[in-house]
Amino acid sequence: MFKRFYRTIFTLLGLLCGTGIALLLSNLVDVLPIEKDIPIYVMAIGAAVCVILSGLIFFIIAPSVMRSAEKAAEEIDSTLQKRPLHEVMVSMAGLLIGLVFAFLISNLWAGISENVPTLGLVLSILVYVFFGYIGMYIASRKSGEIAHMLKGAIFTKGVERSQKKKTPKETIAPKILDTSVIIDGRIADIMKTGFIEGKIVIPEFVLVELRHIADSSDALKRNRGRRGLDILNKIQTQYGVEIYNTDNEKSVNPDAEVDVKLLELAAAMKGKVVTNDYNLNKVALIKGVAVLNINELANTLKPVVLPGEEMEVTPIKEGKEYSQALAYLDDGTMIVVEDGRRFINENITVVVTSVLQTSAGRMIFAKPKDRY
Repeated sequence: MFKRFYRTIFTLLGLLCGTGIALLLSNLVDVLPIEKDIPIYVMAIGAAVCVILSGLIFFIIAPSVMRSAEKAAEEIDSTLQKRPLHEVMVSMAGLLIGLVFAFLISNLWAGISENVPTLGLVLSILVYVFFGYIGMYIASRKSGEIAHMLKGAIFTKGVERSQKKKTPKETIAPKILDTSVIIDGRIADIMKTGFIEGKIVIPEFVLVELRHIADSSDALKRNRGRRGLDILNKIQTQYGVEIYNTDNEKSVNPDAEVDVKLLELAAAMKGKVVTNDYNLNKVALIKGVAVLNINELANTLKPVVLPGEEMEVTPIKEGKEYSQALAYLDDGTMIVVEDGRRFINENITVVVTSVLQTSAGRMIFAKPKDRY
């Protein structure tokens, strides 16, 4: 029933459009230097043909236009549901501003509208559509900045009057987790102990990267991605840690790499990036962004070993040099045993000669006790 009604309305619009075309042709006949003595019945037949042909065309294309309109309405509805309310309101304000500009500009061809009203109407429609779209597009791109500016302008005076103090939780910088630290898994145990305070932020682009890794055709990458998703679920369900998403993501460059987005988001939120990526740590120091490196924390918590101390180790493989052998402590610290190749797979006592501490980890150099 509704389809028939809309098709009828669309056909009537076609008839009106045909009438406008007939009037435009009539005006052109008066303006152009051609024979003016055209019989009235010929002009009437021509006008009727225009009206009927236009109505017939609109009647035929009505179903496809309605399907396209329904699909467009569904896409618009889906897009609006994903957009925050403030972004929709700013976009509507941009649309209104664009329409105001279109109204002012459309007055420039008022003379054309008087002589050829149909042409003036077409030009006005094009200008309104163009400036309305431009206003809405620019407003939507800058919605985050505009909303932040308006929010600051509206609430700054109220905050100053009330002298409202921030709660301790609000003064703590948010912690933004990157993909590597989620896959690593140790962040969940650290959160369990309560050493990380404040909001835990998982950006949308990090979740997208995790999902892509979990869907990878490579088995190793796929397992790492699924482990990361399991860690996120563990953080939320078992430890009761609330994970936040933030509108500040809209201020970062959507085409940048994930590490660049993390640093831009941390700078915008005045937060700290939690990672175990050595290169990201270095870049963050250059950019002036605070970083919490899980590997540095683990290295700091390892027992301090001093030169001259003895320890029991079992070399398990050869080192780079001919006489070297490699052993490992329970925490993964590598021990380079000089002259230890002949003791591979044997439990021996070694004496520490030196300790090399780097941001990537700790290396202990030692010699067998009978060689020290």
